[in-house]
Amino acid sequence: MPATEIEALFDAKPEQYTEEHFRLFQRFKDALNAGEARAAEPDASAKSGWRVNGWVKKGILLGFRMGALVDMSVNTARQPYFDKATYPVKRLTVESGVRIVPGGSSIRDGCYVGRGVTCMPPMYINVGSYVGDGTMIDSHALVGSCAQIGRNCHISAAAQIGGVLEPVGALPVIIEDEVLVGGNCGVYEGTVVKRRAVLGTGTILNRSTPVYDIVKGEVHTAADDEPLVIPENAVVVAGARAIPHGPGKDWGISLYTPVIVKYRDAKTDAKIQLEDLLR
Repeated sequence: MPATEIEALFDAKPEQYTEEHFRLFQRFKDALNAGEARAAEPDASAKSGWRVNGWVKKGILLGFRMGALVDMSVNTARQPYFDKATYPVKRLTVESGVRIVPGGSSIRDGCYVGRGVTCMPPMYINVGSYVGDGTMIDSHALVGSCAQIGRNCHISAAAQIGGVLEPVGALPVIIEDEVLVGGNCGVYEGTVVKRRAVLGTGTILNRSTPVYDIVKGEVHTAADDEPLVIPENAVVVAGARAIPHGPGKDWGISLYTPVIVKYRDAKTDAKIQLEDLLR
């Protein structure tokens, strides 16, 4: 993969981009589309289990820098689209094994979408993302730039998986294998949701909000250099915690907080089982 060349071209902007530069960028984008280059990848030595590949983020940003604004409209009068020439929609065929149901979805070039992925309209997958085999991206769901989604996940209707493209050293949002992200959930700012976790409807996760584990008596928070990490098999729901002092206490105000209410078991699996018939 062209990591060294991408880094050099990003760090030293030429007066004009040449055909050789565009061929380099295409090689890089081919690696993104094939899942060979990833904005983040598993790393057992990291506390979160993941590490950032900063050079990949530089390559994605390089594409925005290199690309000219062009007309991408199918019909300019009826529905105009204008974007960078370097990032058209992703080319897929029946042989790709991806099911895209008609109705206004879009997948940007420069992301990996695995076999058996189902895209329910309208949904959007942005550049740099990785969506593993067998995952469902439901209606009105967003997979943001560089987000990493595992195998056999369900990103439910209106769920938002935030994008983290800048700064280049920041970990993107990670959703590991077999995770259920419920409807209207939001996962942002490099949060890592570990394998087989379940996020109940309306759960919001980010670096600023502690997660209270009432099963194990722990509080999960993000550190300065570490993301918020949701444990394996955790079942997280939207909750509240009372303000303990001051006017907030006097007025009976509570703040939103995610709560781990249990860990996944056979009863949970029966409720959230993904039906093969839908695939």
